[in-house]
Amino acid sequence: MAALASSDSVSPPRFRGLLVRILSASILGPLLLAALWLGFPWVDIVAALAAPIMVSEWLRLTHGRAPARVLALAYAMAAVIALLWLRHQPPYGRETSIWIVACVWATDTGAYFLGTIAGGAKLAPRISPGKTWSGLIGGVCWAAVASAAIGLLFGLGGTLTLAVGGVAIAVIAQLGDLAESAAKRAAGVKDSGKLIPGHGGLLDRIDGLMAALVAVALARLTLGDSWPWT
Repeated sequence: MAALASSDSVSPPRFRGLLVRILSASILGPLLLAALWLGFPWVDIVAALAAPIMVSEWLRLTHGRAPARVLALAYAMAAVIALLWLRHQPPYGRETSIWIVACVWATDTGAYFLGTIAGGAKLAPRISPGKTWSGLIGGVCWAAVASAAIGLLFGLGGTLTLAVGGVAIAVIAQLGDLAESAAKRAAGVKDSGKLIPGHGGLLDRIDGLMAALVAVALARLTLGDSWPWT
């Protein structure tokens, strides 16, 4: 009984660290949105500041694994280039970049809350034991709503089409999250760094966003520079 009581006393409470996460996000989130809204040179400054941090964290996670290191660095640079290319495109650059960020943030928020509350079957226990299928469902649903809401806010795109697009972004963001989790597991670390209180390193905060940026950039190259708004 004593051992059981001791175990219960140290078990993590629901939503531990949520306040710190909210405080960090409430500072960094508006700054990123402001940079995306204003465009040049602010978003370029953000990219210039983020790139070396991303590279240093990836180097830490892939230390001693040359093939993985090359791929990780190429992926990081692809995400930075995708961000700048998408934001500086004349048609819908501002709308598209804010749409991507909103969908990814909605995915993270929905997955965090529903996954924490509902729990259930693990999504990928060998890669990221904390992620659940219920969290994925929550992230997908929140991203669909956020995507459609951004379309209505800017008066662009079809609501149903954008909702489906939000679902796609949510799945891609979760895959990006799992990819970084796999790299952390291989490196034997919990976080990619300690830069952001409550979140860990920069990669821990933008892993899903990186995947979404690259995916949307590829979609734009394939489907045209007005996607997803037409």
